[in-house]
Amino acid sequence: MPILHWLDREKDVKAAEDVPYRLLEAVPDLSYGDSAAENMLIQGDNLEALKALLPYYAGQVKCIFIDPPYNTRKDFGHYDDNLEHTKWLSTMFPRLELLRELLAEDGTIWATIDDDEGHYLKVIMDEVFGRKNFVNNCIWQKKYSPQNDAKWLSDNHDHILTYAKNKFLWRPNLLPRSEAMNKRYKNPDNDPRGPWKPVDFSRKAKLDHTIYPITLPSGRIVTPPDNRSWLKRQDDFLKMVEDNLIWFGTKGDSVPSVKRFLSEVKQGSTSMTIWLYEEVGHNQEAKREIFDLNLGTVFDTPKPERLIQKILTLSTNQGDLVLDSFLGSGTTSAVAHKMGRRHIGIEMGDHAVSHCQPRLQKVVDGEQGGISKDVEWSGGGGFKFYRLGEAVFDAEGQITQGIKFEHLAAHIWFSETKQSIGKKADSPLLGIHNGTAYYLLYNGILGDKRPQGGNVLTSKVLDSLPPHDGAKVIYGESSRLGAVRLESENIIFKQTPYDVKAR
Repeated sequence: MPILHWLDREKDVKAAEDVPYRLLEAVPDLSYGDSAAENMLIQGDNLEALKALLPYYAGQVKCIFIDPPYNTRKDFGHYDDNLEHTKWLSTMFPRLELLRELLAEDGTIWATIDDDEGHYLKVIMDEVFGRKNFVNNCIWQKKYSPQNDAKWLSDNHDHILTYAKNKFLWRPNLLPRSEAMNKRYKNPDNDPRGPWKPVDFSRKAKLDHTIYPITLPSGRIVTPPDNRSWLKRQDDFLKMVEDNLIWFGTKGDSVPSVKRFLSEVKQGSTSMTIWLYEEVGHNQEAKREIFDLNLGTVFDTPKPERLIQKILTLSTNQGDLVLDSFLGSGTTSAVAHKMGRRHIGIEMGDHAVSHCQPRLQKVVDGEQGGISKDVEWSGGGGFKFYRLGEAVFDAEGQITQGIKFEHLAAHIWFSETKQSIGKKADSPLLGIHNGTAYYLLYNGILGDKRPQGGNVLTSKVLDSLPPHDGAKVIYGESSRLGAVRLESENIIFKQTPYDVKAR
């Protein structure tokens, strides 16, 4: 598969490995609503924040939506979008790699971009997610009128590049049927089975066994059009007439058609790849949504709530986890919250506090802008605000002084299994993966708070650990068990901090 080359590519493709694991520190004063809610709003560099999420959310995110800087050589005010092309690629590649690790096996990522970098983004996403996992390039009509001052052509669309983690596992949900679609179904004969619409009773194939004359109720005789035949054999057709499944028109003189009932069609429609503004909104609608929230300054390029609603409808169900690592004005988190999805939003600028936090607070309180009425949103739930804290490991790769058991446990579990720990670790047994049990003796987890107390593997400590019949990997400060005993107990001992991978 062709790959894209740029200055410093070799360093950039390894950049994600070199990002330190940092803690996420809750900010209670900026959190809001239900304290048990799992939703997260994180302020900080999204590369470091994504790395911090890995031990807890790797393979858990059902849908990722990102609206990265378009590199359009303009200053958007809130961040510098005037990145030199190579630097833009250097920014995107490691973030895409971490996003892939967070994505569930049946998850998808949707990335908006315009023509300036769209084709380059496609090539690097092919490399990161696999070209075979490319789903589609959806075209969003973001403007409803031409720009008369355009020097060449008036640009009125963005691309939405869509990839699945595993395309063979993922299938999109159907879109709800629209009122216009349902209006095509009538019931002129008061059929008790409900509304229906007529469908042609002929087909393109010319099959002798389904070519026969039909006498209409009016007495007129009809045959299939040239080079076509009827859908059914004559005896099957007569049975359909008996069952009132054939329509001859209100005067009984129309060519027969089949009655297709609304109750029998799939209750949804397949999405197409051209998304017009009438369906999903446009830039001006998005700006009005932000303006109506009274958050102060309005972004130049926010996304309308209806656009995010369509993406989440296609890609998620109630309770699924949604992530946006370029949160901007907070639209993705707001829409996910209203639709009953769990959500994580990351934004590095001050507007994480000035825009995203108050917007989500208004959502929890039941604000009625955007899609609120459409999804019957009335408020509820909550979110926790976080900032990036200290690194789990210092510059020499040693465990940072004061790191809690739960944080080191999550990191060790992820480094060993490449899976999220999925819970707050409160036992020396972190979990069992592929038949191997993983343990951590650290920071007095066994109840002995003395220096080294309970952190050294002894016979007494071993007897106190939750049992496992198979292989065991035990992390601790040291081991008093000899090599023969370790082998007989099927134990691999790893010493902290030296055997803990810092990256």
